[in-house]
Amino acid sequence: MYKAYKFRLYPNEEQKVLIHKTFGCYRFIYNYFLDKCKNNKYYKVFDMCHELKELTILYPWLKEVDSCSLRCAIFNLEDAYKNFFQKRNNYPAFKSKYKRQTYRTNCMKSEYKGKRYSSIELDLKNKKIKLPKLGLIDIRGYRNLQVMNGDIINATVIRETTGKYYVSILINEIEVIGQKEKPKSIVGIDLGVKDLVVTSSGEKYHNPKEIKKYEKRIKRLQRKLSRQVKESNNYQKTKIKISRLYSKLKNSRKHNIINIVNKLIKEYDIIISEKLKIKEMSQSHSLAKNILDASFFKICNMLEYKSKEKGKYYYQIDTYFPSSKMCSHCGEITEKTNNLGVREWVCDRCLSTNDRDINASINIMFEGLKYCFDN
Repeated sequence: MYKAYKFRLYPNEEQKVLIHKTFGCYRFIYNYFLDKCKNNKYYKVFDMCHELKELTILYPWLKEVDSCSLRCAIFNLEDAYKNFFQKRNNYPAFKSKYKRQTYRTNCMKSEYKGKRYSSIELDLKNKKIKLPKLGLIDIRGYRNLQVMNGDIINATVIRETTGKYYVSILINEIEVIGQKEKPKSIVGIDLGVKDLVVTSSGEKYHNPKEIKKYEKRIKRLQRKLSRQVKESNNYQKTKIKISRLYSKLKNSRKHNIINIVNKLIKEYDIIISEKLKIKEMSQSHSLAKNILDASFFKICNMLEYKSKEKGKYYYQIDTYFPSSKMCSHCGEITEKTNNLGVREWVCDRCLSTNDRDINASINIMFEGLKYCFDN
């Protein structure tokens, strides 16, 4: 199982210069071959790699950076074209130096006189990482992590628009998937805007609506940015301030989701949710901002991979299952819940009072039992 670990990087001034050179060379190679593919035909990876040797002679400054990162630029361009041909993404775009900067390098291993060497090495005890051409760099992150069980495949160096540096390490972990045990507890969860997660056991996780905390400050800075001279010093300072606010918004949202998911994974063996179509849901102008802020897809994605790690079960029921319309006591279908303002309703058949979200989560749980028996 592949797993990524993201660490904060603290390079010195010399290392920063070399990192920025690598960003530039990586961007140059990507844009050079993308331009060739646009004007002529799509080049094969073999032909691009062959021409790369000629480019290093024509442009000697390409030899200053990690050669593996230049080849990775070609492979990334190939992946971008594959995604386009298979209709998973738009046509590849040129990389800009004014946006988030990244480059990837693969881990090369060798052995000489019985001693093993690796181009990327991670020392979690001393909080250092060795990267090609850069040498040892200080890192921070994962305070409780002492050892990684697996081999390093590649490393991606990132410079965010906030000016912070990160490195993402891809590990091929061994025996990371937990053994499936006999389940003892089950829960259905309903995802919503008012309460982010509502469980069939009656527990509600409040939606903090993170966007509201930063919206006014972001709007004010964006208005200020629009009045400033483009690419001036003050323009760049304001851009960094906006990026930092977006970073805080993203991190606080992620922190809340991780806490909820970890608690659900710890307490329940089987977790069942709806398969939501976020694109269709966000077409409602009155709810679009709150729906996207809630990050439903991220919650489901995190539940899926964390349940695999811990040996738990995660299922998603059909999108159009009427979980909100059905009474969990008698199965009667009602139209009262078409109005989103109705939070409680009384069943016409069995006269039971139902909480909208708890009732939906109970229906999701019982519908998900069918998937449990099938598997």
